[in-house]
Amino acid sequence: MATTLYVGNLPWNTTDAALADAFTPYGTVISTRIITDKETGRSRGFGFVEVEDGDAEKMISAMNQTEFGGRTIVVNEAKPRQN
Repeated sequence: MATTLYVGNLPWNTTDAALADAFTPYGTVISTRIITDKETGRSRGFGFVEVEDGDAEKMISAMNQTEFGGRTIVVNEAKPRQN
């Protein structure tokens, strides 16, 4: 199974690959997704990292409140989407 992590306060120029590279030392990254504005295509400053269940807590502990691209990021388990 997989757990999805929310990553907030990302620099505007963050790519999916850069986000995956940042999390890979702490476990298995399945996929990453930077959320973009539909009209401008520009990053909205947050994204999601899908990871193996066993690695989720370790990644949150290692990455939450750390510096990434000059900004202090927030990492926690993503909440289910509200419709």
